[in-house]
Amino acid sequence: MTAQSTLAHRGIFHGWFVVAGAFAVTLVGFGSAYTFSAFLTPLQLEFGASRGSVSLVFSLAGFLYFGLGIVSGPLADRFGSRVLAVTGMLLTGLGLVAAGFARNLVEVYLAYGLGVGIGVGCAYVPAIGAVQRWFVRRRGFASGLAVSGIGVGTLAMPPLATFLIEMLGWRGAYIVLGLLAAAVGAGLALLIENDPRGRGLGPDGDAPPATGSNRPDGASVAEAVHSRNFIALYVACLICAFGVFVPFVHLVPYAGDHGVAPATAVLLLGVIGIGSTAGRFLLGGLADRMGRTSALLSMFVGMAAALAIWAVSTHAWQLAAFAFVYGVFYGGWVAVLPAVVMDYFGGRNVSGIIGILYTSVAFGTLIGPSAAGFAYDLNHSYTLPILISAATNIIAALIVVTTLTRSETRPVSAATR
Repeated sequence: MTAQSTLAHRGIFHGWFVVAGAFAVTLVGFGSAYTFSAFLTPLQLEFGASRGSVSLVFSLAGFLYFGLGIVSGPLADRFGSRVLAVTGMLLTGLGLVAAGFARNLVEVYLAYGLGVGIGVGCAYVPAIGAVQRWFVRRRGFASGLAVSGIGVGTLAMPPLATFLIEMLGWRGAYIVLGLLAAAVGAGLALLIENDPRGRGLGPDGDAPPATGSNRPDGASVAEAVHSRNFIALYVACLICAFGVFVPFVHLVPYAGDHGVAPATAVLLLGVIGIGSTAGRFLLGGLADRMGRTSALLSMFVGMAAALAIWAVSTHAWQLAAFAFVYGVFYGGWVAVLPAVVMDYFGGRNVSGIIGILYTSVAFGTLIGPSAAGFAYDLNHSYTLPILISAATNIIAALIVVTTLTRSETRPVSAATR
């Protein structure tokens, strides 16, 4: 063990390979999911459907890929993260390919909604949970780097999807994206490992703690979910999630409604991706210094302010400014949240606890984007859904400032068994 630890210090700490695997999972999984805005209009035209009913495809997928963490997280804690991540990426690819063969909107719900939803749901929480165990001092930065795949995927994959739609039609585009997701996502997910102790290491590449136990410290799932801190986190994330994902579905059609050319409109998702990547890198590292709970508060306030910009934006440059600012704070939120969970509850059941927490985001994602679409169908305006989305983030910030910031981040239990 000592020789292995010494050798690890001479090379690259293996935790960064775990981060790379998680980066690939988030890039492929969420990048595939966030291409949906490019498919919204083609699906409307193909099936003669309303904007609200087509938006429900994304909402269903989002509900599943956040909600299934309650199952995949505990499974990863027990059996290891790699098998869940690889399986999830294969299912994501299968769902996209199946969507390319859909004959009606219901089959799109089943193929894309269930395939992508279950696939990302299997992979995301196990991959991110594994990263938390490999770091302490640089946990915020490592977590931010891992989930920056979402930002890169948001930047790269919607324009790729648009190009494929123009070349192959929406069906061919889904098939190509599915094959890409299975090959790249599942292949790189093999880099993920559950715990540094399996390599004779401690977090950050240090020597493993001499505790006589091979299990990480931390709270049980029951202790965590009954704690005041978890309840506050859950409620804050539930409320904010009603608005968080509305731009990912409706920004492109909103821009089109205001005269922005389709090729330019889809690039706005890429601008969110640029901002998101920057936010995960910069704000994840900054959170390690300023305090991760205080950073979480800043993310909610920042997302609310950005959404207020969207509410008064009608020109492409204004929408681009919104997209970048929103992306920065959205990316920071995604990066900081798992690290906050690790801070409060320790690593023993971190994947399971994150999975339960993400069910809050699942319910918000199920309702928010589709409700915004139906609201548009009723009055042909996005103003009310955008303002409600901003308000949900303000409420989430108030919950954080009145509860979590009153206590420092310490695991709720010192249990080590």
